Amino acid sequence: MSVENEEQEMTFWDHLEALRWTLFRAVVAIVLMMVAVFCAKEWVFDVIFAPKNSTFYMYKWLDIIGQNLHISSLRFEDFNLKLVNYELTGQFMVHLNIAFWLGLILSLPYIAYELWRFVSPALYPNERRPIVWTFVSGGLLFFLGVLISYSLIFPIAIRFFFTYQVSPDIVNMVSLSSYISLFTTTLICIGAVFELPILVYLLSKFGILKREFMRKYRRHAVVIIAILAGIITPADPFSMIAVCIPLVLLYEASIYVCKK
Repeated sequence: MSVENEEQEMTFWDHLEALRWTLFRAVVAIVLMMVAVFCAKEWVFDVIFAPKNSTFYMYKWLDIIGQNLHISSLRFEDFNLKLVNYELTGQFMVHLNIAFWLGLILSLPYIAYELWRFVSPALYPNERRPIVWTFVSGGLLFFLGVLISYSLIFPIAIRFFFTYQVSPDIVNMVSLSSYISLFTTTLICIGAVFELPILVYLLSKFGILKREFMRKYRRHAVVIIAILAGIITPADPFSMIAVCIPLVLLYEASIYVCKK
């Protein structure tokens, strides 16, 4: 009996059972990644806490650029952001929180593979290649967004918020939970934003979104991106441009993948 005939003979309950095992394997993958991240505590938090010190490579690069281009806002003295913990269980809960989110992020490729295994038998051969492209491209774009967020956007945000003062009489004391909250939120949000080309591709495939519409409102999109960049970056042109460029390129890529 061929695989196609066997799939056609599967009942609703057979598909439900297959879905149950797919979800089970995905949950197991997440748990295993969580355990791995939890056990690698020192290395993981060394990476997470690297942007809170002026020795972080991005700060050094910004300082060099500021020195060469004479941009004073990119020049800064050495700093070391001291984190404080106000709750007895705070550090343990932060450890669990990071283990969960990083475990989920790192297990996404396997989860995508499991979803592909579940849906692929129901697809025609000519439908499988676009779906594979969607899964692979979506994963690569998400991790690219996470990398850019960690290397550029999060450090810029940390430096801005830590040095910002409404009065010199007020000293910033940053809690561990607020630092981790900004870290996870920034990484996940920027990673999700980088899924824009995939979302546009799917919407255009179903006829919901047209390329002409995105071209028509390109200027509006650039203005919105500039406003968002101005919110999360210091008030200097270079920092805003550094954040705007990836997002604008992302929008242009979305226009490219959008069907006519």
